[in-house]
Amino acid sequence: MDKYVLVSVYNKSNLLPVIVFLYTKGYTILSTGGTFRYLYDNLTQIRDRLVQVSDFTGFPEILGGRVKTLHPKIYGGLLWDDKFDCEGIKKIDIVLVNLYPFEEVIQNDNSTEENAIENIDIGGVSLIRAAAKNFKNVKLAVDPEDYQVIIDSWHLGNKDEINRYLAVKGFDMVTKYDACITNYFNNDIIYRRYEKQRSLKYGCNPYQNNAGVYSMNDNKIPFEVLNGKPGYINLLDAINSWLLVLEVEKITNNTTASSFKHTSPAGVAMSTRQLSDIERKIYNVEYYDVLESPSAEAFIKARNADPLSSFGDFISISGVVDETCARLISREVSDGIIAGGFTTGALKILKEKKKGNYIILKGQKFHNYKDIEFREIMGFSLSQKANNMFLCNDDFKNIVSKQKTRENWEQVKNDLILATITLKYTPSNSISFAQDGVVIGVGAGQQNRVDCIKLAGRKSLVWRLRRHPKVLELYDNFKEGLKRQEKTNAITKYINGDFSEVEYEQWKCLLNNDISLLTQEEKESFLRENDDQVSLSSDAFMPFRDNIDNAVKFNVKNIIQPGGSVSDESVIEACNEYGMLMVMTDKRFFLH
Repeated sequence: MDKYVLVSVYNKSNLLPVIVFLYTKGYTILSTGGTFRYLYDNLTQIRDRLVQVSDFTGFPEILGGRVKTLHPKIYGGLLWDDKFDCEGIKKIDIVLVNLYPFEEVIQNDNSTEENAIENIDIGGVSLIRAAAKNFKNVKLAVDPEDYQVIIDSWHLGNKDEINRYLAVKGFDMVTKYDACITNYFNNDIIYRRYEKQRSLKYGCNPYQNNAGVYSMNDNKIPFEVLNGKPGYINLLDAINSWLLVLEVEKITNNTTASSFKHTSPAGVAMSTRQLSDIERKIYNVEYYDVLESPSAEAFIKARNADPLSSFGDFISISGVVDETCARLISREVSDGIIAGGFTTGALKILKEKKKGNYIILKGQKFHNYKDIEFREIMGFSLSQKANNMFLCNDDFKNIVSKQKTRENWEQVKNDLILATITLKYTPSNSISFAQDGVVIGVGAGQQNRVDCIKLAGRKSLVWRLRRHPKVLELYDNFKEGLKRQEKTNAITKYINGDFSEVEYEQWKCLLNNDISLLTQEEKESFLRENDDQVSLSSDAFMPFRDNIDNAVKFNVKNIIQPGGSVSDESVIEACNEYGMLMVMTDKRFFLH
């Protein structure tokens, strides 16, 4: 019986070697117009068994080449099966086919609808579907990279499995192709194609199994898994935090780190200066060379913004993680990290964490926002334009308060930028406080904005009061053997002063020597003496002046917000009463 391979390709990559191989195996090559001429011109040795499809069918190409392969002899050969009466039908064993580049054409800015229509493939799609349907008898290759699979299959067993694999790729190509055409002509019908990239440990809860990561419409996932097996929440934290630190770094040119828990930032910080001796003490890094590592500096400040909330976090760092940074991370209770890169030594250190199960992701440094994003809920989808709005220098031109600048304006501006971008990746309603390149308090997911301010404010007070002399004394007063997290919890408890009698007695047992509690007067006196430049950002407008009246209680001096409330005038008036600086950007950053 004669053996036939049918070749009809637009993309002629890798074609010649496989055709030579099949010729040596005794195949007659059936081909169409442009492909026939390409093979005829480049492979003189195969001309004796190179046949035009029109000669094979006895029917010429028609309509200017629009119809080449649509003929019973072709489709009878593709669908040949010995369970049917196939007398007189010549079996086609192998099909090499790919399609007109419709998607590439429509992405060209100069493309017209007429041009798009001319690049809608008819015969190629039909060939693929027929060959794929009959994969038990026909081998199909739609990807030039798979020509080598066909060559290798001569030396492999289980050819049915290979044929099935190649057929699935064919069906997938047709599905993608048809979806692209439909999406082009009808904006109200959107087809999306998902391809599984990897399985996940589980979903939000252990019983929500079969979790996975899928890429959509050939988009590449923006990270590489270097170690561990991430879960669903891990990746939500990783991607949100990664976009956050990239965006801050892009605007400020500072290495940025964040600590995320349950899709909200516990702390975010930039590498802007060397740590002070007090900071090295309260962050417990006296013996680490943090000064030489921007990634380590940013990380340690982000992790210590709210160390209670950061316990068991997911870390993101925009820069390269070096050994100093890795050693600092290795001592923390953390689920994983995403970063711009890792030195060999750092990677070795981190891979030993959590008995070798620590999640390590290498992120890609890009902002690949799509025009439309979807969210699936209970079997239906919501769509919206992607949140690809960014802060820029022009956003700081509209300073609406009487106070127009600060002596340290560049530092204040960076704090306002940091606080605002943080909110872009924080569930609303949300408020963030920033000081000296650190987000020192986040109030997220509250129903009213005043509660957000109070929540962020209380966290900011703890951060500031960790520098109080009586608090610093505690670091040298703890009994030996206490873990760092136990010390952190004890210090936070001491600052807040919210002890029950039982808790107080338990707390005293942690100390070598008794120490008096920190009084409210002592707290207020320290905060007055250290008149910090606290900056506040709001993800939406402040509806009433009570937002300002509450913010001033936490030493807020600078505010950035979208504006647009009917009460803007009273809010501005309140800022002027307190000597605050207020910027209105007209940019809202809700995240639900």
